[in-house]
Amino acid sequence: MILQIIVNGILKGGLYALMALGMSLIWGVMDIINIAHGAFIMLGAYCSYWLFTLWGVDPFISLFLSIFFMFLVGYAIQKYLINLVIRATIFITLILAFGIEIFLNNLALVMWTADVRKVQVPYGAANFNIGTVTIPYVRLSAFIIALVIAGIFYIVLNKTRTGRSIRATAQDLDAARLVGVDVAKTYALTFGMGVGAAGAAGTLWAILFPINPMMGGILTLKSFVVVIIGGLGTMFGPIIGGLTLGVAEALGSNWFGATYENLISFTILVLVLIFLPRGILGKRE
Repeated sequence: MILQIIVNGILKGGLYALMALGMSLIWGVMDIINIAHGAFIMLGAYCSYWLFTLWGVDPFISLFLSIFFMFLVGYAIQKYLINLVIRATIFITLILAFGIEIFLNNLALVMWTADVRKVQVPYGAANFNIGTVTIPYVRLSAFIIALVIAGIFYIVLNKTRTGRSIRATAQDLDAARLVGVDVAKTYALTFGMGVGAAGAAGTLWAILFPINPMMGGILTLKSFVVVIIGGLGTMFGPIIGGLTLGVAEALGSNWFGATYENLISFTILVLVLIFLPRGILGKRE
């Protein structure tokens, strides 16, 4: 039974990692704590939900459409809105992100009502067994997709010209400008990539769990916890943080009850901030 619980936690941790991947990228490069992150996950979930409900597009296909659409949304928001206050204090950027979250949440509430919905795929309950452990196909697929997207981000950031521009901007903004990096475009691409990853996480969340317009708040907090646990400065920090949180929640929910899941998350956050303030894989100076 313990082995089954750990496997469930690992699979859920993969989704947590994907949720936090975009927040980690935006935070690490732009020094913005995107508290509207959960609202973008919510939009990605509804994007795939309506594609499935109206036109029968399988969510694992609409995943790509959701990523592309949310990338465009993120790119536009950064270029035409956040870029106006990008050099302001962190308090101003937090207020702006909070305003974006409120706007998106209420827009979704007006358009789609507060009804709880879910993508009911015919293979949602399919699974296979390895010994005494049962592994659902959908959760395993979500876990693999999270690893693949993290790997793609790693390749883009470390093996491409765009990635070098993003890393240069993150390390030294003035030096990046001096060597010809278009900082405004780089920021827009970074924010678009982060929001695109949030769209992917939303699609997978809609397959596994119910969705509603107000779901973003708790997902932002979960993503924040994962980023803090894993640490900034590496694409694999969210993977480690997500797996750690997923397993801890699974074990804690089994021992103490599901109602204590959020308490467990934030207890881990406090302990990490006390004993590992830079996270497990965060870069030391």
